[in-house]
Amino acid sequence: MTTQPTNLQKTTPVPSETSFQTAWIVILSIIAGVMLAVVILPAWLPNLVSSLLGPEPKAFWYLSRAAAITAYGLLWVSMATGVAITNKMAAVWPGGPTARDLHQFTSLLGLGFALFHGVILIGDAYINFNLVQVLLPFSSPSYRPFWVGVGQTTLYLWAIVAFSFYLPRQIKQRVWRKLHFVSFAVFAAALLHGITSGTDSGTTWMSGLYWVSGSILVFLTFYRIMRTAKQAEI
Repeated sequence: MTTQPTNLQKTTPVPSETSFQTAWIVILSIIAGVMLAVVILPAWLPNLVSSLLGPEPKAFWYLSRAAAITAYGLLWVSMATGVAITNKMAAVWPGGPTARDLHQFTSLLGLGFALFHGVILIGDAYINFNLVQVLLPFSSPSYRPFWVGVGQTTLYLWAIVAFSFYLPRQIKQRVWRKLHFVSFAVFAAALLHGITSGTDSGTTWMSGLYWVSGSILVFLTFYRIMRTAKQAEI
């Protein structure tokens, strides 16, 4: 005789040992890549080294911009897969377990890129941030302090939501679900931060990325709301 899984089993993801191993592999891979770059870059890419260590380094600014766009894309994938899980669209593609793993992994990876986006600016001579100004919200001395502060606050909220994946056994399901609603605010704040602070926001391709990603997420969210309302009527 088989038993039906409970609602808690259906809605609360239980992290496996593999999840922690994957996180450590990602961290160690980043460290190994940095160490390898220190050895190879001076010999193979002297112009890039000059851009990093020369009198007017520009690579830090470009790396920060690239990391910001990557972090936003990963946040969107995490949000889209998360909503697709709850509105059952993930069952069609790519499948519930795959979507759940993708939702969790892209959230953590995007958080890492977002942190890199801020920290790498310490090396940029133009914006001239120090570590405190990077990590402390609304402490930017000159460059759009309010919207930069919104982005910094978003980073911390994102971290809380992302690491709550590993706490479903320690907190109540209702609290865990409410905590994950914060992710909608995280995405909205990240979008506003990108539009108001990003130097690429005025370009056609970046504006298109914001419109398309935001519209798809709004559609998935409203579909979830309507599906939930319909089920409540039954």
